[in-house]
Amino acid sequence: MEKKEIETLQEAGKIASEIVKYAKSIIKKDMLLLDIANKIDEKIISLKAKPAFPVNLSINEIAAHSTPSYNDETLAQGLLKVDIGIHIEGFVADTALSIDLENSEENKNLIKAAETARDFALSKINLNTKIREIGAEIEKVCKSFNVQPIHNLSGHSIEVYNLHAGITIPNFDNNQESTIKPGIYAIEPFTTLSSGSGSVRDGKLSGIYHLEKVGTVRDNFAREVLGYIADEYSTLPFCSRWIHKKFGTRGLLALRQIEQAGLLHHYPQLIEKSNSKVAQAEHTFILTLKEKIITTL
Repeated sequence: MEKKEIETLQEAGKIASEIVKYAKSIIKKDMLLLDIANKIDEKIISLKAKPAFPVNLSINEIAAHSTPSYNDETLAQGLLKVDIGIHIEGFVADTALSIDLENSEENKNLIKAAETARDFALSKINLNTKIREIGAEIEKVCKSFNVQPIHNLSGHSIEVYNLHAGITIPNFDNNQESTIKPGIYAIEPFTTLSSGSGSVRDGKLSGIYHLEKVGTVRDNFAREVLGYIADEYSTLPFCSRWIHKKFGTRGLLALRQIEQAGLLHHYPQLIEKSNSKVAQAEHTFILTLKEKIITTL
């Protein structure tokens, strides 16, 4: 990895860390999720970066892939996961925090478990560490808090304009003997109650998309929207809220046409199968032949 690439990744990570601090300072119980999302978007832009994906604001049993629509009236409550992505010219920093908005010891324990598992796993990762050993450390920490990890959510490798680049870092011992190589990775424990199922299912569609195929649509205006999506987001995720902000209600109709043409992947919300609460913690790190750099600290 070139020095300039590492520096850009570090700058993205620094901005992501600032956004985490900003999110902690503004988020209050019963605040509109839409207001939180808009403020975070604006703050990212003010710091001369772009969102790598729509901020995920997922409550209680919703583990991930939940972002408000342009007219959403949902209020912040319960155990809120805030998943934040920053990119500078496609170089991504991915980070997440969880906030207890009901002063619950149960919530606080889930959050502490996720954060401790993340940090302990990061301390153990080195070049050629077995991937199964990372997952085993995460699972061990979770059990020490009397909670369990979500087994079908994982950390992941990252490449330029590619959030999930093919390598997964599990949150349990998956018996995978392959080792971790130089690259960019996110370590991402999700924790749930020991009485939960420990896995997620697909819920309703989220309004979060990414451009999956190159193609076209018949309607002229829909083609304009499609061109904007390709130019502005490339293959990174975006949301209907952003399209509405740019094009209004007509843009949402165009988005539907683009989806019907098979050019988009529409993410479902991810919900804990037994509706057990979920917490999340995440950092991005770079692994080179010489060092490990946690960019989002």
